[in-house]
Amino acid sequence: MTLLSLFKNSNNSNAQTLILGSDSFLNDYIARSYIYEESFQELEKVSVDCESDSLDDLIAELTESSLFSQQKIISIKNPFFLTAKVPQKAKKQLDQLQQIFDHIDQLDNKLVIVASYEKLDRRKKLTKTILKKFNVVDTEVKSYEVKKVTKALISAEGYQITEMALQLLLERSDQVLDTVLSNFNKLKMAATENKIDETLVRKNVDLSFAQNVFAVLEAALKHNYREAIARLDNQLREGSNPIQLLAVFENQLELILVAKTLHERGRNETEIVKELGVHPYRVKLALNNKISTNKLASLLEQAIKLDYNYKNGQYRENNFLKLFVLSV
Repeated sequence: MTLLSLFKNSNNSNAQTLILGSDSFLNDYIARSYIYEESFQELEKVSVDCESDSLDDLIAELTESSLFSQQKIISIKNPFFLTAKVPQKAKKQLDQLQQIFDHIDQLDNKLVIVASYEKLDRRKKLTKTILKKFNVVDTEVKSYEVKKVTKALISAEGYQITEMALQLLLERSDQVLDTVLSNFNKLKMAATENKIDETLVRKNVDLSFAQNVFAVLEAALKHNYREAIARLDNQLREGSNPIQLLAVFENQLELILVAKTLHERGRNETEIVKELGVHPYRVKLALNNKISTNKLASLLEQAIKLDYNYKNGQYRENNFLKLFVLSV
């Protein structure tokens, strides 16, 4: 199984590939995996970045034969010529690219275009041509799909991971796919016989920033104030600023409040996950919290006021954060 097959493909029998999605880290990860597949092992690998290389460089790579008389697989990064942001002076090169892509079936080389943009200029003839003549791979992943995609990706790369290890990996990556992939790369280096268990994750993947901050408020909500203050002091020593910490506190309180409110209105866990678009584990933790919605609303309002007052210069020291934690 290839990593491309985990996502929506317009024509997976077509080797000419356009990887399309807003997540550049994920797109690069998938493109690199595809380019180094066994079927392309004998091809010369060429990379062109349209932001640092000129369009003339790209055109030369597309039209010139390999120095080694080999077929090439060319990865094209940052193809701004597919967006609305193209300078008028590039018209000549755009016309040349249009000619090349109009006759893409006559090229011996394989192309992998990585377009990490929110949207393309689909009115443009060149964009329409590429969308028609390439296998378009849509890599957009919704937050509630991160676990499913991660599990499939790990399996596709030939690794086995236990359910507990997968859950821990996601927790320590804040359910952010970029961070998951980065941490998975660490685990691949440390894994024996391509097996990943909970112990391996604990040894090689640190708690994320958000997790560490969540732990501050989590301890305070359980009235374990000594632990909460110790964790808060540790975050401040490591350079976290009050605005960062308050932002995470606000996010945490808001999620717990909204999840509990929806649950009180008859929504079950699955419905809340879909409605909020967050990872199921975070919803489960929120619903397990015993604090009342009135108290949560009051704490959230207090955190927002502290945020506003700090930005306006009312507080010079960090003690106001400790007082907030102690008031939970």
